[in-house]
Amino acid sequence: MTGPRHAFAGAEIFDGTVRHSGHALVVEGGQVAGIVPEATLDPALTVTRLAGGWICPGFVDLQVNGGGGVMLNEDPSVATLARMARAHARLGATSILPTLITDRPETVAAAIDAAAAAIADGVPGILGLHLEGPHLSAPRKGAHDAALIRPMTPRDLDLLLDAARRLPVLMLTVAPETVTPEQIERLAGAGIIVSLGHSDAGFETCRAAAGAGATCVTHLFNAMRQLGNREPGVVGAALSFDGLSAGLIADGHHVHPETMRVALRAKQGPGRIFLVSDAMAVAGTDADGFDLGGRRVLRREGRLTLEDGTLAGADLDLLTALRNLLHWRLAAAEDAIAMATRVPARLIGAARGIGALRPGGPADFLHVDLDSRTPARVWKAGERV
Repeated sequence: MTGPRHAFAGAEIFDGTVRHSGHALVVEGGQVAGIVPEATLDPALTVTRLAGGWICPGFVDLQVNGGGGVMLNEDPSVATLARMARAHARLGATSILPTLITDRPETVAAAIDAAAAAIADGVPGILGLHLEGPHLSAPRKGAHDAALIRPMTPRDLDLLLDAARRLPVLMLTVAPETVTPEQIERLAGAGIIVSLGHSDAGFETCRAAAGAGATCVTHLFNAMRQLGNREPGVVGAALSFDGLSAGLIADGHHVHPETMRVALRAKQGPGRIFLVSDAMAVAGTDADGFDLGGRRVLRREGRLTLEDGTLAGADLDLLTALRNLLHWRLAAAEDAIAMATRVPARLIGAARGIGALRPGGPADFLHVDLDSRTPARVWKAGERV
């Protein structure tokens, strides 16, 4: 590592797995140099003294539809991705998976091209791409345009397999009743993270999808068949199958806090529940709404809805979601932070050290006061955002 060494001290440090008290985070050349006892710091080292709070890895958000006033669907370009990444970095998510919701084939292809170009250009914070649809269940469409939902064709499959070769991370949300286990097996075999969502599938259909290689469930409880006494549904599969992780929108509108509590108690690993924002264009702005595919989305009292009241994404960031878990007493601080850092990073197999503070990894970190609503202080590659 090159560049000046700098230390940050005076806060609890959670490295993604372990909590360190009385330690300092040492940064050099945009990377983490180490986490060391404060007493061992070189007296000549420049130290930033923090007044309590927590130092933690930058958040990893795997479901980001928009931000900074723009939506990926409306303009799938490198400029849009860069603007989204900047907006979410300021909110604490230093690594994001931009998400395209159900759209036309040409828009899907354009989003893949834009994400590949952004990666090649080194746009900070862009991990790859999440395609949420169009191979979903119309009865569980949520705010997706039913006219654009369609089965997966051989041409679609070829496009996705090619995208997997071009992108470091590709996540795909599908309804398992609309794709075959053979298709899932090919997608997963190519390294695509297959996530089940917007689905009315029964438990056995989900079992087959998990057996074929699906490893995730998209926004648990929302737009899916619920847990029933005779049919466990998609929710039952998410909580029952050890190999499935699940994203959770912890805003109190999409899922009741007590429902979250039951899920967190029930879920066993290695798959885990992690936090997602499901953020839309208004993230990081004061806008009161935006347009999506010719429809108006309204922002009111912490909710985003279509004009008919259907939830349309979330007015949420991961720091707010994390604080909500603590306010509702659903998780200890370390576990809540892990749900926004280590857990999603592990799901996507991140090899660049995101979601953790490890020697040689990127110095993407936050200083946060979890007991207040003050914004996070954010560093990306060791530089203040």
